[in-house]
Formats: sequence, structure tokens, C-alpha cells
Amino acid sequence: MGLYTLAEARAELARLRPLLDEFVVVRADTAELAASLAPGGTPTALGGLPEWKASSARLDELVTEIQQPGIQLKGLAPLLLDFPADLDGVPVLLCWLEGDPDLAWFHRADLGFAGRRSLP
Repeated sequence: MGLYTLAEARAELARLRPLLDEFVVVRADTAELAASLAPGGTPTALGGLPEWKASSARLDELVTEIQQPGIQLKGLAPLLLDFPADLDGVPVLLCWLEGDPDLAWFHRADLGFAGRRSLP
């Protein structure tokens, strides 16, 4: 996909919300299962090796589903998504960070997260 308009990016984010919410849960489950399987790890009610493998596989599937529409997945913990866009002739990335209630930030592609600003 090419560039997103702000409205298209917000619509895509809304469509992805259930997947993003699931990702957060599966990410936590995978981390807990991995810790329990490490030498000296504390057992978990979530299960063991088969559950960790299934959880890891689902996490990989979610990553693929999130990235399919051309969205750039920049971080997994916390989730960080960038939507390529153009604001007033300047190439930017519309930026969503896990916990943000809406898509309300952008940064120039060459500046990265450190150049993050509120959308006008």
C-alpha cells in the first residue's frame, strides 16, 4: 500500500484494535510461559512447552496480520506502529504507541520517534 491519509490510518488502526489487544495478551502469556520454562523458572498455570510453542506461533501470526496493510511495526514491547503518510508535502509517519487512545502523533521519517509531534 502507498501512503495513508490521516482518516485512512485512523480507520486501519480501528480495524486492527482487536488484533492489537490480543497481541498484548499473547505477548504477556508468551513471556510468562518462557520464564516458567527457563532453568529455575516458576511454574505457571498457563501450561508448559506446548502452550509456549502455540503462544509463540500466535504471536508470529499477529505480527504478520498487523503488518500486511503496509503498516510498519517498529516495536513489540510496547507496540509501536507507523503509517506512511504525507503532511503538507512532507513525508511523515503517523505514529501510534501502545496506550495511545487514538492516532494523534507523527514524525518525519528521517527523525524517528525522537522527532514525534502532535498532529495538527
